[in-house]
Amino acid sequence: MFDKILIANRGEIACRVIRTAKRMGIKTVAVYSDADARAPHVEMADQKVRLGPPPASESYLLAEAILLACKETGAQAVHPGYGFLSERESFARLLGDNDIAFIGPPPGAIAAMGDKIESKKLALAAGVSVVPGFIGEIRDTDHAVEIAGGIGYPVMMKASAGGGGKGMRLAYSETDVRETFDSVRREGLASFGDDRIFIEKFVENPRHIEIQLLGDQHGTILYLGERECSVQRRHQKVVEEAPSPFVTPDMRKLMGEQAVQLARAVGYYSAGTVEFIAGADRSFYFLEMNTRLQVEHPVTECVTGLDLVEQMIRVANGERLAFGQADVTLDGWAIENRVYAEDPYRGFLPSTGRLVRYRPPAQTNHPFVSSEVETRWLPERPSTSLGTNGEGVAQIETKVRVDDGVVEGSDISMFYDPMIAKLITWAPTREAAIDAQIAALDRFEIDGIGHNVDFLSALMQHPRFRAGALTTGFIAEEYPEGFHGAPVPDALTTKLAAVAGIVACAQATRANAIDGQLNGPAANPCEWVVSMDGAEHRVSVVEGGVIVDGVALTVEVPFSPGQRLIEAVIDGEPLALRLSRTRAGWRLTTRGRSHDLRLLPPHIAELSHHMIEKVPPDLSRFLLCPMPGLLTALNVKAGDKVEAGQPLAVVEAMKMENILRAEKAGTVKAVEAKPGDSLAVDAVILEFE
Repeated sequence: MFDKILIANRGEIACRVIRTAKRMGIKTVAVYSDADARAPHVEMADQKVRLGPPPASESYLLAEAILLACKETGAQAVHPGYGFLSERESFARLLGDNDIAFIGPPPGAIAAMGDKIESKKLALAAGVSVVPGFIGEIRDTDHAVEIAGGIGYPVMMKASAGGGGKGMRLAYSETDVRETFDSVRREGLASFGDDRIFIEKFVENPRHIEIQLLGDQHGTILYLGERECSVQRRHQKVVEEAPSPFVTPDMRKLMGEQAVQLARAVGYYSAGTVEFIAGADRSFYFLEMNTRLQVEHPVTECVTGLDLVEQMIRVANGERLAFGQADVTLDGWAIENRVYAEDPYRGFLPSTGRLVRYRPPAQTNHPFVSSEVETRWLPERPSTSLGTNGEGVAQIETKVRVDDGVVEGSDISMFYDPMIAKLITWAPTREAAIDAQIAALDRFEIDGIGHNVDFLSALMQHPRFRAGALTTGFIAEEYPEGFHGAPVPDALTTKLAAVAGIVACAQATRANAIDGQLNGPAANPCEWVVSMDGAEHRVSVVEGGVIVDGVALTVEVPFSPGQRLIEAVIDGEPLALRLSRTRAGWRLTTRGRSHDLRLLPPHIAELSHHMIEKVPPDLSRFLLCPMPGLLTALNVKAGDKVEAGQPLAVVEAMKMENILRAEKAGTVKAVEAKPGDSLAVDAVILEFE
């Protein structure tokens, strides 16, 4: 076995590889840019090597610098993680030429599958089902329009070297093609150094299902079941699960066998994933092959019991797989949610900055995190193995796993992917795994940046998700007007008012204990009028419980001033709430929504009805920059008339081009920015009359 390996990556995947290497007794080398000098993966490794400045092109993408780091440290192998150099054929060859093992597939397989155009040709030759489309060079926009018309709308335009949702646009008409074809080309060139585009038929109401493969260097290739990755936003996966609620055993076998055929055709070994698009009739078509470890690999690990990173290391060392296809079984259900630094309440705009507070939910033991590493990087917090079913506590064992690469105080940089963590839950059934996600998401504490925890919780509670009626259009279809928080059942409103009453009572009782108050202590510090979402609730905290609007609740809320996370039990049901102080009361966050509650004594609440409400300013006359970014194009000038939906400007952020459109018809009064300007959030670009 290797004595030392280098991880040519950063963040959670670097930490993930280091954990397995430690368990296997292998020493590790971390590489880092200046932005990651104090990152957890650097602290966890046995050795560290600086690569360069923060931009990936000057650090993590420097193959020669990584090779030099291997030679300096004596690393015998390199694990590339995902992204960066993980699917760069030239990098794998460079390592091989210098007698350093690449923990991944052979260079020829990377090359064959890395080009979406060539991979489709190979898939056809291998007898794999492919989507109808144009496979070849597209000259210009007119040629793209001609091709799209021949295939039939809707069509998907994709950068040949693309991935991660970049360089992709869906077109429903000729106008869509003409407006976005050049943008797809630019994104492909900026992100992958390749502006070739291909066009294929878009399967409506599709599901995104992928098959996990694992092969050794002795000719064995196995499929490890499927993952459902249909819940996506802008073609970026948000939720993944294994197995799929849609796939039947026969369908799983057919997809698995086709994936193995394709892998065998290119001499594949190591871990890899073949992605398919599936129609409502359970027909499926080859999409692409990812010749690396996937972000969502933990759900496969949880249902198969296999450590994929360990298997990759053993295969790279020349070992045979110790099991066969008949030994691969799927146990229970696993779901993964990606916790991103983005604000779902502002159109999912990227958020950068410092993690002022970061407390993930407690993990239960799982085979891929050693107790030594776990206690080193996770805060102390009691863990529960009970999943809730919405009607009480179900005595079902669940497991919680958090894969992250940050700690409190870490910076979420504009230079890299905005993922904070991956939350994985396992349970014997899909419903229990979903409920475990809801409970764990309520226990995430993240301050300092925007994050999508509320949105993920809302997805887990959505009736359509729970029914398994998924398509890749799920988010767009269910949240067409954006995300504004999860729906609030009446029962939850009552519970929130009860908890707020207890918290306010505890604070007021403590304040009453102070000597020498001018007016003396309050007559009854446990009577409150709670205002929430435009409604008022009368709350009385009494011995043994709380009365809300005349309804008595049995409430256990172990609270002390300064506490940020409350573990309440209300009428026998557990409820976790994140708590923060506001000027007039408290903000309680749970079950996918934040609630601002104003608490006043009854006599003051009566007087408050005479206060004049402050009306927020009208910002509809301005086009504001929705995120920090670079203004790359401005399509109008002062005096121009615009129509609703018309493209006005393009802002580039995190290598993605964002087209800003007019919300309504109007006339441009003034232009406040020019192409090339770096803009802050809410910077004024245009003013309308």
